[in-house]
This record gives sequence, structure tokens and C-alpha cells, in this order.
Amino acid sequence: MADDSPASHRRDPIKSSVGNVAAQRRRQNAVTVGKEKRESLVRAKRLCRVGPSGDGDVPGEENDMVTDEEGFLLDAQTSSAVEDLKSAIAYQGKGAMQKRVNALRELRRLLSKSEFPPVKAALKAGAIPLLVQCLSFGSPDEQLLEAAWCLTNIAAGKPEETKALLPALPLLISHLGEKSSLPVAEQCAWALGNVAGEGEELRNVLLSQGALPPLARMMLPNKGSTVRTAAWALSNLIKGPDPKAATELIKVDVLLDAILRHLRKSDEELATEVAWVVVYLSALSNFATGVLVKSDAILLLVERLATSNSLQLLIPVLRSLGNLVAGDSHTTSTVLIPGHEITDGVIKVLVKCLKSDHRVLKKEASWVLSNIAAGSIEHKRLIYSSEAVPLLLRLLSTAPFDIRKEVAYVLGNLCVTPTGGDGKPNLIEEHLVSLVQRGCLSGFIDLVRSADIEAARVGLQFMELVLRGMPNGDGPKLVEQEDGIDAMERYQFHENEDLRNMANGLVDKYFGENYGIDE
Repeated sequence: MADDSPASHRRDPIKSSVGNVAAQRRRQNAVTVGKEKRESLVRAKRLCRVGPSGDGDVPGEENDMVTDEEGFLLDAQTSSAVEDLKSAIAYQGKGAMQKRVNALRELRRLLSKSEFPPVKAALKAGAIPLLVQCLSFGSPDEQLLEAAWCLTNIAAGKPEETKALLPALPLLISHLGEKSSLPVAEQCAWALGNVAGEGEELRNVLLSQGALPPLARMMLPNKGSTVRTAAWALSNLIKGPDPKAATELIKVDVLLDAILRHLRKSDEELATEVAWVVVYLSALSNFATGVLVKSDAILLLVERLATSNSLQLLIPVLRSLGNLVAGDSHTTSTVLIPGHEITDGVIKVLVKCLKSDHRVLKKEASWVLSNIAAGSIEHKRLIYSSEAVPLLLRLLSTAPFDIRKEVAYVLGNLCVTPTGGDGKPNLIEEHLVSLVQRGCLSGFIDLVRSADIEAARVGLQFMELVLRGMPNGDGPKLVEQEDGIDAMERYQFHENEDLRNMANGLVDKYFGENYGIDE
């Protein structure tokens, strides 16, 4: 059986060059970076203040902070509400059902009252077993909805509070089925999404209990908040690091069609959640990446990038595009063919992102370009002749450090072709000379001076290209003019052996005792 982990299929177009790390590191970082981006925009767990059907009698307050006194009162009210629910469940007389619903509604109201719900008090009072009882089959929808809502907000709490939901998981999963009403199914999906967002251990429990197939089926309708909630829950569920869930998801019948349909036609809010599903599919599973690349996914992602100005949507769409480009050599060799409309479209939307005021978009666009630039010489020429290069050169000298590092990979990859017989990359002299004349060398030397090992390596690799490849032997003089010798000599006794050997080797070779004698 083929290994489907991210490490098993990485493009490695150029050995011992600026480009050799570019593709290798992408898949390793994809999940981490995607998680950081997502959680900077939307918390992995979400509190439910207004229910799936739009109901909810908790007024939105301008200030959700709770004073100590209010917190004590809220805890006391919550403990009392759990006791009332216990009594309501035990009551068998006339109006018993409505009594249970009223008690659940009061508990839900307290758990929805602020951004910091009294979860600890509810758990201490014994709420979980009571809520599990209220999820039993045959219960009225109103009761199921209120119980699932309470569990949703408990699951939005601290890790140990989320784990308290373990006894409720089988029933929450069972109510995702077709026999449940949409509001009940959606609220259960919301609760499960919060559980999945807690971490790998609980994700594995949910997967082993069969949560993935019913959540996937909830994505099949054309629109609605239910589809949106299911997509968000799925993106939490397949976060990995094991790629098995992502592979299983893409194999669900007609799921791919649903993803493509939502990317093509849905409103931006739904498309955003679906795009995050694509992020994790393409970051984790080579099988899923292959399926997506052979579909219309890249075309639809490019269309969304071209037409949307929503940062919340653009980030996962751009990340998905980057994963597909980084994850499968088939993408650049047979899909992003220079001269084809889709390839021109990709470059245009990446230029749009480079021009954006948003730091994340600039960084992500540079990352995507670095992987395209690691492709064929035609891909390098396509980028080199585009509007991207002037923007990249400006970013290399003015952008924050993390963006400059990504930009360096693009510019470095534009100057080399696959490794020659001596183990060194072949130069594209025209590109190298032009970029150096336009002032990029100082930006690479600044990276050499940084404390970041990866950035310093890219800077040294580019300096090697300049020293070796500039016509008329001008490389050493240009490096010296930018104080490159001083930048390299700081590695004379560096603890990193690779950098130490690389820097010392360049100094010895190009700036030895005979350097400058001719002059």
C-alpha cells in the first residue's frame, strides 16, 4: 500500500540550490501554517450564541466581560439550572416534556450568556449525564436541539471540559443522520466540530465512532447554514496529522462534486468554509491532492481569487492553490502549462495578492510563486517576464522578514535550472544578471545576516550564484560592495556545520590571498 503521508511525494526539482528546500518544506509546514491562519481569523472552537434556526433569546451585549461578582452569580444560577433539569427529567406527570424543554432552555440561556460561559459550574453540578439522557432517540426536536446546544457550548470550553463530552459523542453522531431535522443535525455537527477542534486525540475518537461519513453527507445540499457548519466541522475533523481521514473524506461518493459546486456557486461565507476543507485535504493527503488537481479545483480557486476581496476567503483559497502546486508535480507539468489561460490566470491572481495590503496574502502568494518557479525553465521565464518580478524585488527590500524569506525563494529559483553533473545548479545568466542589476543582492545578504538558519542558507546559496555566475568575474566585487564578506565571516565559527562550511568555502574560494591582486 502506497504511503499517503505528506512526506511521501514532494517535488524536489533542484538539488543543492536555492530551490532545493522550497518544495520539501512546504508540505511539512502546510498544516501548521493553515492552522495558524485559520485560528487567527476564526477560533477552532465556536460558542453558539444564536441557534441554527436563528432563534435565541440571549441578547448580544457590547461588553461580554463578566465581573467576579457576576461570575459567582452565573455559576450559582447554572448549578440551580442543572438541579432543575434533574428534577424535570425525573418528573413523569402532566406536561413533563415541556418541563424538560423549559429546564434545558434555561441552562442553554446561561451557557450562552457571555463569551466565557459557566461550563465548570455546569459540569460540577452533573450536567453531562442529564444532557445525554435528553438526546435519547424519540425525544422531540425542541428537546434535542436545546440539549445539543448546551453540549456545543460546553465543548467550546477548556480542553478538560471538552473531553467531558465523551459520553455524548455516539448520540451526537447518530443525530447527524437523515432522519433528524436540519436544525438538530446542524447543532449536533456544531458540537462535534468543537470537539474535533480540541486536538488529535478527540479527532481520533470521533473518526473511530464514524463521525466523518454523516458530516460529509451534510455537505451535499446546495446551500444553507447546515452545509456551512458541516464544512467547518469537517475541516476540524481532518486536520491530522494522520492523512487517513482526509483520504477517506475525498473518497466519499459525490463529495468532490459538492466541493466544486460550492466553490463555483456558493456565497463567500460558505465558500470560505469549503476552502478550508480543501486546505486540509491538499495539505495532508497525496491521494486527495491528486483527485483535486485532476478536477476543476484549480480553475475555481483562481476564479475566487480573481473576484473576491474577502480576506477570510482569500487566505484559504490561496493556501489551497499553494498546496496543490507544492504537492504534486503533475500540477505544474501538465496543468499549469505556460501559454494556457489557466496558467496566465494563476499568475494574475498571485500578482493581485502581492499588491494587497494584507501581509498574509503577500506571504502566501510568494510561497505559491516559489513552487511554480521551481518548475520548468518555461515556468521560470513566465514569472520572470510577468508583473510579479518588480513587486518581488520591492518586497525583498521593504517587507517584513517572513515575507522577504518567501520572496527570496522565488527570485532564487528564477535563476537556476536543475543540477548539473558537478552537483551545482545550472545558471540562467540572463535572469541572474538582470535581478542583480536591479538591486536584489543586498536583500539576500541581509538574509545571510539574519538569525534564521533557513533564510541564511538561501542568502548564501544566492551569493554563490552571484560569485560563480556573474559575467567577467564581477561577482566577488559586487558581493564585496554590499559588505557580503563581512556577512559570510560571521559564520566562521558558527554552530551550524552546513552554514559554516558553505560560508567559509565561499570566502576561501573567491576572497582568498590572491583576491584583488590584479587590481
